[in-house]
Amino acid sequence: MTRAWQGSMLAAMFSLAAPAWAQAPIQIVPPAAQTPPPKPLKPVHRPPPAKTAKPAAEPPGRPAPAKPKPQPSTSKSLALPYAAPGSGAAEPDLAYAAYDGGQYLTAFAEATRRVNDKGDPKAMTLLGELYANGFGVPKDDQKALAWFSLAVDRGDREAMFELAMLRLAARGGPRDRDAAAALLERSAKLGHIAASYNLALLYLEGQQFDRDFAKAAELLRGAADAGNPDAQYALATLYKEGRGVAKDAGEAARLLGTAARAGNLDAEVEYAIALFNGTGMAKDEAGAVAWFRKAARQGSPIAQNRLARILAAGRGAPADPVGATKWHLIAKAAGESDPWLDTFVGNLKPAEREAGEKAAKPWLASLPPRT
Repeated sequence: MTRAWQGSMLAAMFSLAAPAWAQAPIQIVPPAAQTPPPKPLKPVHRPPPAKTAKPAAEPPGRPAPAKPKPQPSTSKSLALPYAAPGSGAAEPDLAYAAYDGGQYLTAFAEATRRVNDKGDPKAMTLLGELYANGFGVPKDDQKALAWFSLAVDRGDREAMFELAMLRLAARGGPRDRDAAAALLERSAKLGHIAASYNLALLYLEGQQFDRDFAKAAELLRGAADAGNPDAQYALATLYKEGRGVAKDAGEAARLLGTAARAGNLDAEVEYAIALFNGTGMAKDEAGAVAWFRKAARQGSPIAQNRLARILAAGRGAPADPVGATKWHLIAKAAGESDPWLDTFVGNLKPAEREAGEKAAKPWLASLPPRT
């Protein structure tokens, strides 16, 4: 149930001025280029029903844009089995099973039956989801807000989170950040992982609440321990800078590795940098190159630039001027300039430079125009 408005709205809202969120340069000779401005943390949201993924082409055609990552297994946390009154067994959750299968009309009918027969708050939340996304029914923010509100009154933590997202996005009514913050706090206290993560962002932002890095770290730790890669990455940055927690390069590296293995692109880049430099862990340049390649192929300009430098210098991988040219041109087109690499590529033999330019063309052709 991905909603693009949720990601773009929160990303714009939680912009931090501190350098804790910026990727550090890798330590290769000559010195790496200056890093870009700090990037805001990303919110967590719920993924759509699972679909069979297509294998990635090699080489990639269109680099994947960086985007908020979905919370692992959130749909499963929604689809709690309905406990029939007076019985020890749970009734199969037909409404959520239908939703997960993309059978939205069936999900709507079953959820409506459960509301009418049992007053089930989980079914109310599901009806809100269907209306909020226009799945099986016309999209209607007012009806979504009404169903979420009914479920919130009955203590459903998922409805609290969803209603908070509507309030922040001014859907179904005026934007109300105070109400959203209160809903996130209630949901987080009931164990909602995405709510804990987004509430931590509010404590880092310092508007709805006094800025409190320690409180943010506490919330992020709970979400990180529950397996949320965005929270793992955010908590790693706090450990790296010693904000709200004691500075601990080893713990930062551990969390970055965990988030990277879970597919967090920013964590993949930061983990590769730490691995290359031996920060908080044993130095492993070859292992770092593998992570840089992975992140570069997913469209990270930082990783593309660092990989280009590695291939130019022959550190952790054999020197490859053609590959260095390719990745430098791709990173530069995405805004990651590097004067040293400009000079390196300019001094290559024409055949090597042309081969690198040719290798970069499929990527460059697929990049969206810069504004």
